[in-house]
Amino acid sequence: MKIYHPTKKVSLDVPLVSSKSESNRALIIQASAKEDIQLDNISMARDTQTMMRLLGSDDLTLDVLDAGTTMRFLTAYVTANNRQTIMTGTPRMQERPIGILVDALRSIGGNIDYMNNEGYPPHKIKSFAQATDTVNIRGDVSSQYISALLLVAPSLPQGLKIVLEGDVNSKPYIMMTLSLMERFGVEYKWEDNVITVAPQNYKSGAYTIESDWSGASYWYSIVALSEEAEVKIMNLREDSLQGDKAIVEIMEQLGVKSTFEADGVRLTKTALADKFYYDFTHCPDLAQTIVSLVAALGMEGRMIGLQSLRIKETDRIAALQNEIKKLGLEIEVIGDEEIRVPKGGIKIEGQTIDTYDDHRMAMAFAPLSILGELDIEEPGVVAKSYPSYWEDLKSAGFVMEGE
Repeated sequence: MKIYHPTKKVSLDVPLVSSKSESNRALIIQASAKEDIQLDNISMARDTQTMMRLLGSDDLTLDVLDAGTTMRFLTAYVTANNRQTIMTGTPRMQERPIGILVDALRSIGGNIDYMNNEGYPPHKIKSFAQATDTVNIRGDVSSQYISALLLVAPSLPQGLKIVLEGDVNSKPYIMMTLSLMERFGVEYKWEDNVITVAPQNYKSGAYTIESDWSGASYWYSIVALSEEAEVKIMNLREDSLQGDKAIVEIMEQLGVKSTFEADGVRLTKTALADKFYYDFTHCPDLAQTIVSLVAALGMEGRMIGLQSLRIKETDRIAALQNEIKKLGLEIEVIGDEEIRVPKGGIKIEGQTIDTYDDHRMAMAFAPLSILGELDIEEPGVVAKSYPSYWEDLKSAGFVMEGE
């Protein structure tokens, strides 16, 4: 699909998609609760719709497609509910590790077997009887493993004491989980590296899912690259639970000011910093947006804390390196956790951007078409998290051909 922007000027209010991170957590809470919980503004993202469908399914086999959060949360949920289930997904999902979570569930009483490759889906949950109230788990791989355990912890007969080993990455996502649990009456303690949740019931209540800060990041990129911009993103809160609200701080270096209003946040252009630096350990889903944006702005940049990008929908570090090279710039990759962008900028001349079946590759590179025409392969991948993305970009004046 060819995409470009004829005027480089953007002015609109964005009716942003709601957060799939909040939605997926809230849906597990709702399913675990004995009392009635009302959820409003649930995300239309494919990942969340898959979660809803599978939570309502009695099938032996639950196919999460390519939804990583759904795979991890449901694995813990069906295990804790002692439900014999086969968990599977797309070929790429079967290459994404689940071993750390399965080991944790086994250690507290889960009987789980791998059906093909050790440490990877598909896997079969055979039975569960809680044998201990304590589990040790690494904190430096994926916060989703920890959140999966936390969400089911109140429902376990003995509750759960989670001992986090090593550094804890993506901590804001863990705090989002705990904050949502707290909103539905669950008490917890987090002391040093131990999170303790006693056995208790989720309480009734209502909650409106916030708009998605990850999705907001693409609009920040559009504002930064435009010649003139006045953009307001609706239904974003200054007291957000989402870790990707870090985009507000990040974009202060990249020429975008955020002003919170009663019904959203207004974005306006401001001055660029001389150089860019940020540690993405706690907000890795923002990395693709920012790496591509820094390259497009012609800035020198250093990004660290990227280690989890290797095991996402694709190897996102390699994907960024490949696609930015097409635009005439060699970024430097150091190990598994650092990218350096040299000063100089890129040239947009109708190049084709491969998306690697990764929604965030499509959405991170699309804003660069303000600088010239790009051809985005497999534009439909955005359905995973932001189904209305292309329609929203059309409202902002982007022109698309060959959809």
